[in-house]
Amino acid sequence: MKLSRADAEIWVPDGATAETALARTTHMGISAHPDDTEIMAMDGILAGFGNQERWFTAVIVTNGAGSPRDGIYASFTDEQMQIVRRREQKKAAVVGEYSAAVFLNHSSADVKDARNAGPLEDLKTILAVARPEIVYTHNLADKHDTHVAVALRAIAAIRSLPREARPRRLYGCEVWRDLDWLVDQDKVVFRLDAHDNISMALVSLFDSQVAGGKRYDLATMGRRRAHATYLESHAVDVAQSVSFAMDLTPLIEDDALDPHDYVQGFIRRFAEDVSARVKKLI
Repeated sequence: MKLSRADAEIWVPDGATAETALARTTHMGISAHPDDTEIMAMDGILAGFGNQERWFTAVIVTNGAGSPRDGIYASFTDEQMQIVRRREQKKAAVVGEYSAAVFLNHSSADVKDARNAGPLEDLKTILAVARPEIVYTHNLADKHDTHVAVALRAIAAIRSLPREARPRRLYGCEVWRDLDWLVDQDKVVFRLDAHDNISMALVSLFDSQVAGGKRYDLATMGRRRAHATYLESHAVDVAQSVSFAMDLTPLIEDDALDPHDYVQGFIRRFAEDVSARVKKLI
C-alpha cells in the first residue's frame, strides 16, 4: 500500500497494523480538514464506538494549513499549525475509538485541481483496501471549495472500484452550509443522541480551531439540537440531536450521473416546494 506523498500517515490508535485497521473498517469519513470528520460524520463514529464489530476510519485529505488562528496560536506558521492539527486529530481518534486516522496531507490547492492525480489515487488506494460499507463525505452544496472538491474526488475514487468493492451507501454531510433546506423526503436524518458527551468532546479537542477563534464546539452541538426541534412542526421532538445528509449513493451506483446535475435536483425540488406552498396560500 503506497500513498503519493512521503509525509502521508496511517495512524492506528490501538496499535494494530495499518492493513488490519483498514480491513476491519466498516464506516469511513472522507473529509477535507482535521475536525471536519467530527462535525459531519458522527453517525459513523457512533456506529464504531464501543463496538468490536463496527469500526470507523477517518481519512483527512488536506494538511490543514491556512486555518484562522488566534490566542496562543496567533503567531503559529502554517507548518506549525499542520503539526498541531494532526496531533488534535489523533487525540480525537483515541477518544472516538477509531480504527485509524489517515492523513493524506495534500494542499487544498492540489485537491481543488482536478488535473492533480495525487488525492484521487490516494483515495482509490485507501478505499480499495478498506472496502467500507458506508462512507460519509462533504455535501455537494457545501460553500467551501475544498470540501466540494473532496466530495468529487471521493465520488470519482469510488467509481473507479469494481461494483462489488464499492460502499453500499455514500452520504454528503453538513459542515459549511447545513442541509435543513432540503425538502423532507430528500433529507437523510441521523439521530445522534447516544454519547452526546463524546460528541461534544470530539469537536472540543480541536483547540487550535476553537480557542483559535471559531466556536465549532458550540455551533456544532447547537445546530444538531436545532435540527432535532425544527425537523417536524406538528410533532414533539423524537430526538435531542440530529444531523442531516444528502444521499449521494445514486452517484456511485450509476456512473453516468453527473454530480452537477444531481445536486441541481435537490435545489430544484426545494424551489418547487417553496413555490407551491406560496402559490397555494396566496
